[in-house]
Amino acid sequence: MAGIFYGIGVGPGDPELLTLKAINAIKTADVIIAPRTEKKDESTAMSIARPYIQESSEILELVFPMNYNAQALSDAWVNNKKTILGLLDAGKKVAFLTLGDPMLYSTYMYVHRLLEDSGHEIINIPGVNSFSAIGNRLGMALAEGGDILSIVPATIDDERLERVLAVSDNVVLMKVYKNFTEIVEKLNRHGMVENAVMVSKCGLEGEEIIHDLETNGSKKVNYLSTILTKRSKVSKHALA
Repeated sequence: MAGIFYGIGVGPGDPELLTLKAINAIKTADVIIAPRTEKKDESTAMSIARPYIQESSEILELVFPMNYNAQALSDAWVNNKKTILGLLDAGKKVAFLTLGDPMLYSTYMYVHRLLEDSGHEIINIPGVNSFSAIGNRLGMALAEGGDILSIVPATIDDERLERVLAVSDNVVLMKVYKNFTEIVEKLNRHGMVENAVMVSKCGLEGEEIIHDLETNGSKKVNYLSTILTKRSKVSKHALA
């Protein structure tokens, strides 16, 4: 019997945001893979999906290091690939859990590329993105009419980020934990700090919503933080 590999988006935090397809795949999986970094005690994706995991399912936590040691990264990926292929070759249904959506800034995309030529069936199940959940949580439209919406990682180089902020009406900034102070300064320059909101750990315990980013410019930001913003009317008219 051939194995099946599921890439499952578990959303940003609230277990009730998982799709029925995701829940059904989790419930019928033989093995649940919960990715984690070496610094974490438990996978956040695992904690979100836990209400749907059956006692009969094997839980396997694979470490995907977040460092710049090329050899360590290569060794980890090769070993994890071998582990997953071994399960699939044994005919197992394997569910890989990932935060948000599998095809947006996720570790899962790299796993998918490693396995896509393996001959095993791969089923990707979309999940709710953090910024979609935040927009609905706040009642804040992500885009309307002819608005240009840009979704960018705040870690891109300064020149590219400046270009994005200069032409966009609405912006979603992900991965803001590394350079939050600099991001706030850029938003201010482009007339986008007034309407900016940052949400950390959306749908999880300890969720935090911050409206005044300038006052909190020196704040230590959680890894699971996203900023939504839109250009102020004055700045938009100035560009016209």
